[in-house]
Amino acid sequence: MPYDEELADRLRAALSTTPRVSEKRMFGGLAFLVDGALAVAASGRGGLMVRCDPALADELVARPGVQRMVMRGREMAGWLRVDDAAADDESSLREWVAVGRSAAAGSLPT
Repeated sequence: MPYDEELADRLRAALSTTPRVSEKRMFGGLAFLVDGALAVAASGRGGLMVRCDPALADELVARPGVQRMVMRGREMAGWLRVDDAAADDESSLREWVAVGRSAAAGSLPT
């Protein structure tokens, strides 16, 4: 399934004031990178793929529609899948974008 173009447009808008954002097709979706570090993506499986601080993952997956990202049967530390309903309004989407942006920034060398 291709990624949701409308969701990609919403992500572009949410990241429009963030400097040094680029887009790259990966994982069957459209990823948004901040300073070259992946922050959030419109997933090819629907919904969002969001990078997070692994220390916050337990708290974040307690929210409805959020689960740990699983690739090839393995949970990926610091990555979440967020379903469409959990990011259906602009406030929620911007919150998930902020989570991803913060985690991406924290992954960059200083």
